[in-house]
Amino acid sequence: MKFTCTKENLLRGLQLVGGVATKPSNLPILSHILIKAQDSGVALVSTNLEIAVTASVRAKVDKTGAFTVPAKTVVDFVSLLGEELVTVELEGQEVHIRGERSKTKIKGMPAEEYPVIPEVEQQHSYSISVDHFRDALSRVVFSAAKNDIRPELSGVYFGFFSNGNKGLVTAATDSYRLAESKVSVDQGDDEAACIVPARTVYEFVRLLSTAKEEQEKLVRLSVTENQIALRYDSLEVTSRLVDGQYPDYTQIIPAKFQTTLVAPIDLVQTMIKAASLFTTTGVNAVSFNIDAEEKTLKISSISTQTGEHESVLDSIEVIGETNNILLNHRYVLDGLQHMVSGEVELKMNSPEAPCVFKQKESDDYLYIVMPIRQ
Repeated sequence: MKFTCTKENLLRGLQLVGGVATKPSNLPILSHILIKAQDSGVALVSTNLEIAVTASVRAKVDKTGAFTVPAKTVVDFVSLLGEELVTVELEGQEVHIRGERSKTKIKGMPAEEYPVIPEVEQQHSYSISVDHFRDALSRVVFSAAKNDIRPELSGVYFGFFSNGNKGLVTAATDSYRLAESKVSVDQGDDEAACIVPARTVYEFVRLLSTAKEEQEKLVRLSVTENQIALRYDSLEVTSRLVDGQYPDYTQIIPAKFQTTLVAPIDLVQTMIKAASLFTTTGVNAVSFNIDAEEKTLKISSISTQTGEHESVLDSIEVIGETNNILLNHRYVLDGLQHMVSGEVELKMNSPEAPCVFKQKESDDYLYIVMPIRQ
């Protein structure tokens, strides 16, 4: 194996795949990156057996071959090179990396020991705007459960043209809050649904954020019964899916509301952050009091350790009845930070019922927080 490429191209490829490389005690090779020099170019591969990432690198290949090297070592070394041409050559059980002013030898492991990355059949295929897709994932993945007690809740629901929707619906919930985002699909119209592991979705977001300077505008998705594949420019990601049926979360979305408040998102965020300084650790309870007659929103909190706080926003739009609710401020802020500047609608029925947040005059994002029982 021998090839030459620019430091910029090599480092970018290594950084794309390096995030997946892990170091479990039973399979040390999973902390390695597989380097494959082929006639068509160089492919860099990493996997943790749940998700696999492949990045293509433009290079002049003098000799084909394959070998694995420790991810952290090779990424750290290549990042220290100057803006120069880099030659990578396999000699025995070592990879020699030479720049214009430095060279190194990195011990690795044979490519034959690396896990085989299965090909994903194109059973259901779609093309989606990369920006819209990345944003949709960012808006929901944080709501997925952080444990595997209920495996389906530790993933993100992907619904393609399901339940009467005209595009892709993504949703996640940990039973305390729920986030749903909708995005249009440019190509493909098959009805399909699956649960993608939250770890995979975070990796999708990371990779598409890293690669967003690319010229391609669309990301391509392929879904089968057990796997999902994402292809974008020189990048390919495959992942297993979560087994099981995602709960019908639409049942908890109220059809009608007793109270609707409309207020500037930035002002509401500031008020909540101020109130959060005076909450009991672990409970994070902040009170929202909506006065329909006075057209005001009062946000308050109290803590036996730090004191108490109250702030009032007046001259706002309130439709319906006077109401109040106690919410976890962390959950509310998590949702509001994914709404662009403008006005937020807070919709509720009672102190015991789910509270809905959505951006005014926009139906592509919905965020629900369950109340704290008073």
